Amino acid sequence: MTVTRVDAQASTALTEALWDRYERTKDPAARSQLLDRYLGLVHHVAREIGARTPAVELDDLVSAGSLGLVRALESFDRSRGLAFSTYAVRRIRGAILDELRSRDWVPRSVRTKARRIQAATNLLQAQLGRPPEPRELAAALGIDMETWHQWRAEVEGGLVVSFDGAGEGGARRAVPLEETLDDPEAELPGAQLQKDEEVVALRAAIASLPEKERLVLSLYYYEELNLRQIAEVLHVTESRISQIRTQALKRLRARLGAEEA
Repeated sequence: MTVTRVDAQASTALTEALWDRYERTKDPAARSQLLDRYLGLVHHVAREIGARTPAVELDDLVSAGSLGLVRALESFDRSRGLAFSTYAVRRIRGAILDELRSRDWVPRSVRTKARRIQAATNLLQAQLGRPPEPRELAAALGIDMETWHQWRAEVEGGLVVSFDGAGEGGARRAVPLEETLDDPEAELPGAQLQKDEEVVALRAAIASLPEKERLVLSLYYYEELNLRQIAEVLHVTESRISQIRTQALKRLRARLGAEEA
């Protein structure tokens, strides 16, 4: 048995012992150590969401995600047989998205327009000795009047971008482009039913896998962690994670193939 494997087993045993102690006594020290062991999940989810919301500081996302981790730890029920990492990632992501939705979040592009309009207004007012007219501002900004009215509507309306891709502001709703187009790749009648049946079969096959294999597949395909990140979360080597994933996929192919035969 290699040293790495011994270390991984010892780490797993320590985590289980911490869970046992926390569930029995609600020991603050055990709680703190468990939070430290799973903090990497918070940073992973925060980076993932932060890549899509660059106007928000990563530290703010980590702070919100940490609250989600705490809530996950306090509400987790090991008797249900679900891996904590899988459960926690969902709560972490939910806490971060809740935080973003609670803000009157304006895209960076709209903030940039607001700053440019304000700067042009200040400059022209100083030059003219009076508030500038819209056409004068448009000329100073190098845009036409139609674009000027669009910019002003965005800035004055406090446009907020929702997470489904639609804009919200006042009584108007910006409809995503994809909602206005016909779908040339629309599924034929009956295709969705077949897909649903395949999903049910796949879920049943995944549910029959050993717990560690289910966890690795969930973190790899659902949470989109790479092998190195999963190895860090589970405290094993990257090669071991690769072996587990390969074995899990073999089991799935075999079981799905047997059902189709």
